Amino acid sequence: MTAAELVLKDKETKFSFELLPPLKGNNIDRVFRSIDILKEFNPQFINITSHREEYAFETNGQGYVEKKVIRKRPGTVAVAAAIQNKYGIKVIPHIISRGFTKTETEYALIDLNFMGIHDILVLRGDDTHKEKYPPRHEECNQYAIELAQQVNNLNKGIYLDGTSNEPFETPFAYGVAGYPEKHEEAPNMDSDLLYLKAKVDAGAEYVMTQMFFDNQKYYDFVKRCRSIGIEVPIIPGIKPITTANQLNVLPKIFSCDIPEDFARELRKCKDNVEVKKVSVEWTIQQALDLKKNGVPIIHFYTMMATESVRQVAEAVY
Repeated sequence: MTAAELVLKDKETKFSFELLPPLKGNNIDRVFRSIDILKEFNPQFINITSHREEYAFETNGQGYVEKKVIRKRPGTVAVAAAIQNKYGIKVIPHIISRGFTKTETEYALIDLNFMGIHDILVLRGDDTHKEKYPPRHEECNQYAIELAQQVNNLNKGIYLDGTSNEPFETPFAYGVAGYPEKHEEAPNMDSDLLYLKAKVDAGAEYVMTQMFFDNQKYYDFVKRCRSIGIEVPIIPGIKPITTANQLNVLPKIFSCDIPEDFARELRKCKDNVEVKKVSVEWTIQQALDLKKNGVPIIHFYTMMATESVRQVAEAVY
């Protein structure tokens, strides 16, 4: 079954979560430990994030401009294959447009097909504002809708070089991202929803939301999506806060509001131990409310929060 079919297979509110590949130089054991902590809650799938190589251009001592890598993670394709092989749980690697050429994307999709991984999340990815010399437009998909069209073409057996082949026996099924509080670059929510509908009309089988801390934002988002004809599952994504500085960092990075009553309790915390405790309770209440309102699945962002997610899942599932 595809991810969307798993989400809709029964009325029970199901569990899924997202993991980051380890940083360059680290092995996969930390990823496996996170899965071992959460697998008891029967995850329907595990998302594996993808990150473009982070680098900057600096002038060296001889006056030449050099490209310097700031951060790099192992390939998402390899991590996804390792997890699926070890655990037999459906994995959904993120495929992002920015930072990767169309050719690199095609190779990644061919590799995923070879390994029997056919569910992906199609995303634009991080901006390239750190690049002094970004790739030319014709080399990369600039937006998620373009990436979706490349996936659609490959599903039909159409390759970048213009050649055609037999379509894959199992076509790729994909989801896309949605923003309950509007994408930071969208001029308004209405235009943001039109872009989202275009991706769904192109073939996306579900929408995965950016994290939110106010469930009403999610309910309003779903209502607006339905009003313009977006009928696919809209999966809520939530995350426990684990450190005091995330109170300011997360809204800045993910363009999400933190309700004042939650923020007020976090500001009272003396250390991160108290922060985690307060946030776990908030996230439990979020998840219970989502479950009460019949969401088919709750997706957890585990970034530095695996143990907190375990505590939430234990209380909810």
